[in-house]
Amino acid sequence: MKVVEYLMDLSEIGRDRVCLRWVSAAEAHRFAEYVHEFSEVTRTLGPFDPEKYAMPLAAIETSVASPRLRWLMGMTIQMINRGNVYGDRIKEEDYQKFLKQVAEEEYQHGLVLQALDKGCQSVRDMAIETGLPIYTVSLRLGELERRHQACFERHDGRTPKFVTVAAQP
Repeated sequence: MKVVEYLMDLSEIGRDRVCLRWVSAAEAHRFAEYVHEFSEVTRTLGPFDPEKYAMPLAAIETSVASPRLRWLMGMTIQMINRGNVYGDRIKEEDYQKFLKQVAEEEYQHGLVLQALDKGCQSVRDMAIETGLPIYTVSLRLGELERRHQACFERHDGRTPKFVTVAAQP
């Protein structure tokens, strides 16, 4: 859940717009309290415009579904408490820092893919569309090319243009 909250903050939607509570079916009163509490929080935050945040929401969805991030989230307890195959443990704060770094990278991958879903684009076009620095877009695009999720399509003058692999004819 911490990763999802981090992604919500990264997207500027805010972690307060998401809440997860474990409640059994026998705890109806507790469930009602949680719903009331969360309703008050969302009322304070005001209305949410999903169309305004369509790109960040899709990027979050892509991030959370990425095999790399899912594997790391699933290995948290193993790496902190039991260690790797050599028995080496990682400090929890170091692992959480690494997990945040990977979540941010996967979020950026998601933003670039969302920009490419709109058609053939240059690195500069994607930077403008996503709000990411040109260098970051270039890095993430290279990684997406190695993953076979994006590829070079053509030159427009001297400017290379890229597409998602699924968008190729």
